[in-house]
Amino acid sequence: MNDVSAAATGRDLARIRADFPILSETVHGKPLVFLDNAASAQKPRQVFDAERDVYEHGYANIHRGVHYLSQVATQKFEESRAKVRAFLNAPDVDEIVFVRGATEAINLVAHSYGRAFMEPGDEVVISVLEHHSNIVPWQMLRDERGIVLKAATATPDGMIDLDSMKRMIGPKTKLVAITHMSNALGTIQPVDEIVAMAKQVGAHVLIDGCQAVPHMPVDVQALGCDFYVFSGHKLYGPTGIGVLWGRGELLSQMPPYQGGGEMIARVSIEKTRYKNIPHRFEAGTPAIIQGIGLGAAIDYVNAVGFDWIAWHERDLLDYAMEKLRGVNSLTMHGQGEPRGSILSFTMEGAHPHDIGTILDDKGVAVRAGHHCAEPLMDFYGLKATTRASFGLYNTREEVDALVDAIGAVQEIFG
Repeated sequence: MNDVSAAATGRDLARIRADFPILSETVHGKPLVFLDNAASAQKPRQVFDAERDVYEHGYANIHRGVHYLSQVATQKFEESRAKVRAFLNAPDVDEIVFVRGATEAINLVAHSYGRAFMEPGDEVVISVLEHHSNIVPWQMLRDERGIVLKAATATPDGMIDLDSMKRMIGPKTKLVAITHMSNALGTIQPVDEIVAMAKQVGAHVLIDGCQAVPHMPVDVQALGCDFYVFSGHKLYGPTGIGVLWGRGELLSQMPPYQGGGEMIARVSIEKTRYKNIPHRFEAGTPAIIQGIGLGAAIDYVNAVGFDWIAWHERDLLDYAMEKLRGVNSLTMHGQGEPRGSILSFTMEGAHPHDIGTILDDKGVAVRAGHHCAEPLMDFYGLKATTRASFGLYNTREEVDALVDAIGAVQEIFG
């Protein structure tokens, strides 16, 4: 298995790009400009190598085998769990639960924590900026158990309105579930202030960190939250793997989310005794290869370093905004600060899907639509936006390609 490349540690952008084979592809005869990182990021060779190494030299089912290959695979999988613990600065490795993605992580909390702790009339507070994955599970819990779901509003520049949030949080609030960084706008939310509000009334806090973890360091102990979730595929890792971190004292009181193999200590026809955390939440054969690949992705991002990533991506965002301010028909949405490397915009007379199609013809990959954030779109009176999202391998030249492609849209729709 290859180590993290010198390009990552030396922050040589050209060599970093060489670590991502897909970036050398062409689309419609033009160089690929991949600006859809908020949906799913591309993967470096180091992730492929880590996965291939296991398949070729050390694959077997994990945890239950006494033979050599099983022990090797188990060790690598659990090493990845330890890497996630360090990545989030979680207190204990047993607080790291591997799931299929952030969606499953939120559903796990909604159904397991909901069953253990919530009664009819208890309140869950979210915001209008949430991804559907942080809305629908709470609606399901509301419909099944009679809880009350409340949503704080947003400011005109794309931040959670703290006055609204303060009004929503009260003595009946059991849980506050909020995004760390808006997937539709890129605005980084004041989660520390919201956590403090929740703690004043004894409520727990879940933070959706899908968009945050590729761009900034996350310290769950400093944040003071109770649950933190993210997906591997946005962090330059594989699909099919995600993480739920939860406070050990809470996880230990929560009933299993699914039943089956691996999560049991003893089964009889009459009764089942469950394992301790994290395994009680990991029923069945896990995503072994993907979990190991996630560990390799974390190694890669750590080698590049978040100081450089933040500087580089902010440079790209500022450069793009400066270039696009000259496009009279274009409106950029979500201008609040701080913000991550997402640029969401509309153009007068042009539907976002048409914009995305024209940009694709120029080799520029962006996302067009409601971004699984329909309540946010409704709140701002938008049908959809076009979203360009930057990652650690993007360049100013790619921003120029985006701007030129938008110029072609302007020529068509005038």
